[in-house]
Amino acid sequence: MSRSVNFRKEACGRECQIRIPGICSFNPETTVLTHYRLAGTCGIGCKPDDTQAAWGCDCCHAAVDGRIKTDYTREELRLFHAEAVLRTQSILRSESKL
Repeated sequence: MSRSVNFRKEACGRECQIRIPGICSFNPETTVLTHYRLAGTCGIGCKPDDTQAAWGCDCCHAAVDGRIKTDYTREELRLFHAEAVLRTQSILRSESKL
């Protein structure tokens, strides 16, 4: 992995990879790097490495962070987010940035 890659800047203008049905805005102008927190590895205020994150629109980011209420369970939201991390990593690999 190249240390010169700024994964947060890479997220700008990208398509949301979290894509929660009924939640996603599909607006790349709001996409940010959305960190995936592994259970028991990080407390409040502690973010994982930027490679453990997905590109997420503002709506999906709010849903996976619990800032908005949805009809999805916490486990379902974590699955949407985890799959998005894998999609984001796949895109970065195809662009030789990961």
